[in-house]
Amino acid sequence: MKITKEVKVGIVALIAIGFFIYGFNFLKGKNLFSHQRKFYAVYNDIDGLVEANPLMINGYKVGMVGDIELAKDTTHRVIISLLLEDELKVPKNSIAKVISSDILGSKAIQLVMGTSREYAEDGDTLWSAQEDNLKQSVNKAIAPLQRKAEGLIASIDSVMVVVQQVFDANTRQNLAKSFESIKFALTSLETTSYRLDTLVLNERVKISSILTKINVLTGTLASNSDKLGNAINNFSNISDSIAKSNLTSAINNADAALSQASSIMNKINRGEGTMGMLINNDSLYRKLDKSAADLDKLLLDLRINPERYVRVSVFGRKDKNKPKE
Repeated sequence: MKITKEVKVGIVALIAIGFFIYGFNFLKGKNLFSHQRKFYAVYNDIDGLVEANPLMINGYKVGMVGDIELAKDTTHRVIISLLLEDELKVPKNSIAKVISSDILGSKAIQLVMGTSREYAEDGDTLWSAQEDNLKQSVNKAIAPLQRKAEGLIASIDSVMVVVQQVFDANTRQNLAKSFESIKFALTSLETTSYRLDTLVLNERVKISSILTKINVLTGTLASNSDKLGNAINNFSNISDSIAKSNLTSAINNADAALSQASSIMNKINRGEGTMGMLINNDSLYRKLDKSAADLDKLLLDLRINPERYVRVSVFGRKDKNKPKE
């Protein structure tokens, strides 16, 4: 049987149409020759999720997103079909969560496996969830910083008001004078430092000599440490001997003697007793002075006129006729 050209063209056209349909579905992620289970999930907002986005478990792709359509009710929620390729058991309390699969914001469905012992069957509706998008994440991260920044700005505003009230014209003038004084003090300190450096530079020979002598003295002390130790021990022995001696009793006796001497001196100053009368009354001095003057006159007269007081006779006879003076 001879096949006509029209039949050949028809067969080729059918094969081409078949490959086109298969390729179109393949590009959409659908495999027409594999068995796929279908689950559903309902969302209030899918945040840019489209068909053929991957369905993953722990980052591993196990399916894809199928049809997406709006609910027929007034809520206008979004119903998504999930095509699961593998014969993977999905617990009924599993969650289909919309996530961002990369940093560019591409969306995917993360299947969070539940712990229920009952498994979902083909056509069941899973629980749905949605992670925060980039804007919400940024807002949550920035919100605490924003509150802190607002509080900080309010505090700065209050501080500036206080500063404006405190730093009036007189205060600013005093502050400027204070800065000038600080500048002058720093200048003086710099000048003093320069002078000190100059002094050290000029007197470096003397300073070196002093340090040498100190070094020699230190060496001498180190070499005579034994003698110094003996001297310190001797001093310690002397101090122990003094401590053991009856020094306290001697000091007490000396104190008592000084007290008695002080009492005697007080009596003498008051004119009590013979010594007090001799020191405080000058009548005895005057009588003694007068007696000394009379004695001096007597001795003078005795030297000039000795015959008045001493008579010498050769024969031991007195002249009875001579008148008495």
